[in-house]
Amino acid sequence: MVFNIGDKLVYPNHGVGVVETVEDSLFDGRAHPCYQVRLLANNSKVVVPVGNSDRVGLRPLTRRQDVGVVFKVLEDGSFQSNGDWKGRFKQNLDKMRSGALSDIADVLKNLNWVQKQKTLSFREKKMYERARYLIVSEIAQVSGAAEAEVDLDVERALDRSVARRRSLGPSPH
Repeated sequence: MVFNIGDKLVYPNHGVGVVETVEDSLFDGRAHPCYQVRLLANNSKVVVPVGNSDRVGLRPLTRRQDVGVVFKVLEDGSFQSNGDWKGRFKQNLDKMRSGALSDIADVLKNLNWVQKQKTLSFREKKMYERARYLIVSEIAQVSGAAEAEVDLDVERALDRSVARRRSLGPSPH
């Protein structure tokens, strides 16, 4: 995938950024073209060699017409939950690293369900907050809506998911 100056993109696990420049940087004594990306969350800058952008997972923003898929994942009443928190954490970490918004939505939905049953571990709580931020910030960018408005929509979708799960009865796990 090729990005141009001014393009908004997603840097997995860090959020939405903007390509500010594409210029050569020296690595291993050689010049390599690199994206200079400013992350919108904290205005920090990252440099990603153009040749490594796929490996790093840089991707364009989710298309506006695909936002509905994310909400369907959030509202779905089915949950995948490894009972052991370490196994669950690793499974969720792999999904977070994928950078795909639907995978991140699945992590958020599952951690939200676990949170309704018991207290999340410190690491899971951080992952929950990160997943929620990544979803809200990207959807706000795509839709042009305020983050507070998108956050309310996400909360409502999570509430519908919990209600659907509870209407199905006890979990088989």
